[in-house]
Amino acid sequence: MRSFRSWLRQNPHIWLMAYWLFYLVGFFTLEQLTPEYTVIHCALDDLIPFNELFIIPYCLWYLWMPGTLLYLFFKDKQDYLRLCFIMFVGMTLALLCYVIWPTGLDLRQPLPRDNVLCQLVALLRSIDTPTNVCPSIHISSTTAIAIVGLRSRLFKNDLPVKALIWCMTILITLSTLFLQQHSVIDVAAGAVLSALLTPIAYRIPWQKVFPDKAPAEAKA
Repeated sequence: MRSFRSWLRQNPHIWLMAYWLFYLVGFFTLEQLTPEYTVIHCALDDLIPFNELFIIPYCLWYLWMPGTLLYLFFKDKQDYLRLCFIMFVGMTLALLCYVIWPTGLDLRQPLPRDNVLCQLVALLRSIDTPTNVCPSIHISSTTAIAIVGLRSRLFKNDLPVKALIWCMTILITLSTLFLQQHSVIDVAAGAVLSALLTPIAYRIPWQKVFPDKAPAEAKA
């Protein structure tokens, strides 16, 4: 127990993970509200067919996101802090948008087939209602991972990892569209949100913010 307390004192950045409690409470509280929603829709949405195969990359997001955070926490504290900033501030701003401007979708159609993947989609739909969609948190966090991962000195010369980041980013993005979870507008807004936060994240002198506890960036 004493060694664990010592580890916490040496790694206070881990407490940033407590943000998830705030986010989950905020998100599911908003899901229970029934304000008058603005329906998000554009012509491109009508050209994208439903495809249950995309439930696979959609669900991989639930591993990709925490896995990346934990990896950077142990490997490069500076990139971890940047990712936390872009991702968590983006999520907070998205939740604020949902309060000020409640949005929803009318894209979901009856599932065309009865198979395991469609059953997973049905489960997803029962948990995640087609409300509070713009900007897409799924996309803003995925974009944040891509931005920090592709700029990280950890992967400067690691083409396979960069290819993996690109593949996951593209597949997760497409999954939100082919599962009719989001409109193209939601996706674009989520990506722009993270892009706008990026310059701020890279200008903050994290070593000064955490002078004694944030080690220098990992060398390439």
